[in-house]
Amino acid sequence: MGKLMFNFVVFLLAFFLFIRPAYAYLDAGTGSLIIQAVVAFALGGLYVIKLFWGRIKKFITNILGKQ
Repeated sequence: MGKLMFNFVVFLLAFFLFIRPAYAYLDAGTGSLIIQAVVAFALGGLYVIKLFWGRIKKFITNILGKQ
C-alpha cells in the first residue's frame, strides 16, 4: 500500500507542477449537455428503482423484520 500511495503522490506532483495552459474554451452547448446528462442519469436511476421496487421492498422488510 505504501508504494502505491508514493506512486500516486509522485504522479499528482508531476501532473500539477508541469501544467501548461490549454488555450481552450467550453462551447456554449457544453452546459446544456452536462445538464442533460445529469437529468438522464437521475431519471434512469429512478426507472431502475421502479423496475426493481418489489425486490427492494422485500430486501428492506427482511432486514428490518415484519412490523
